[in-house]
Amino acid sequence: MADVKKIATRDSYGKALVELGREHENVVVLDADLANATKTGVFQKEFPDRHFDCGIAEANMMCVAAGLSTTGLVPFASSFAMFASGRAFEQVRNSIGYPHLNVKIGATHGGISVGEDGASHQCCEDFALMRSIPGMVVICPADDVEARAAVKAAYEYEGPVYLRFGRLAVPVFHEEEGYSFQIGKGEVLRDGADVAILATGLMVYEALQAAEALEAEGIRPMVVNLPTVKPLDEELVLAAAAKCGKVITCEEHSVIGGLGEAVCGLLSERLPTPVRRIGVNDEFGHSGPAVPLLKAFGLSAEHITEVARDFCK
Repeated sequence: MADVKKIATRDSYGKALVELGREHENVVVLDADLANATKTGVFQKEFPDRHFDCGIAEANMMCVAAGLSTTGLVPFASSFAMFASGRAFEQVRNSIGYPHLNVKIGATHGGISVGEDGASHQCCEDFALMRSIPGMVVICPADDVEARAAVKAAYEYEGPVYLRFGRLAVPVFHEEEGYSFQIGKGEVLRDGADVAILATGLMVYEALQAAEALEAEGIRPMVVNLPTVKPLDEELVLAAAAKCGKVITCEEHSVIGGLGEAVCGLLSERLPTPVRRIGVNDEFGHSGPAVPLLKAFGLSAEHITEVARDFCK
């Protein structure tokens, strides 16, 4: 693992915005006085006339983005996940979601891995909030390659998109050459037949690490990456459940309202399957270094291995 290159997906976001800005003059970026942290500052440096600092006023920023989108521009409204989905929820719902405007929300610092910023900034409710808005696409990329591709796919998509990025540098496991991202589609990273591990975001690499440990014990796990939390890749989820007969979901989000519930909702109606959800268990986070916090909350390869081992007895 030490040999694997690590990049925070918030850095990927900033880089992708610059690349989009060079290709498309209608790309504009908004921020709420956090350009250094969200990494939109790199876009601001290259395109100062297309970057708008709206100050510490996230709700107003969403309304500005909504207005800009009606002029033919494609705005990326950027802030921490806690503020983009939580503080500005009403404006995202009523000013962006309800009229189904072409606004992209770049939400950085999602999940427990915000670390030392503590519970007030560790947003583990954003999937639930954004999934509840009709027509909103929700994306949580797993690494740098996927994150940059997702930003470009969001630009090509006509309608509102919520993109969640992380502060913690995470391993890059996708090969850039030949990689393509499609909204609403997942990918099988490792085939297996004993248990299907469905993961999103930084939990994907943890699932891959867990799969190696399980394989050594004679358990054959399938690992599925689901970067699009909404719309869910229903065909892939159903196929994985049908083949393995057991499903584990993994997400850096509350077990309430996120990927796990989306998967359970689908399977309960279409293919009843035993499911175990790994996520934040109806509690707030707390301040501390990111990696120890993830382990403390069970968001680790070791915990996935334990759950799968017990599940497959």
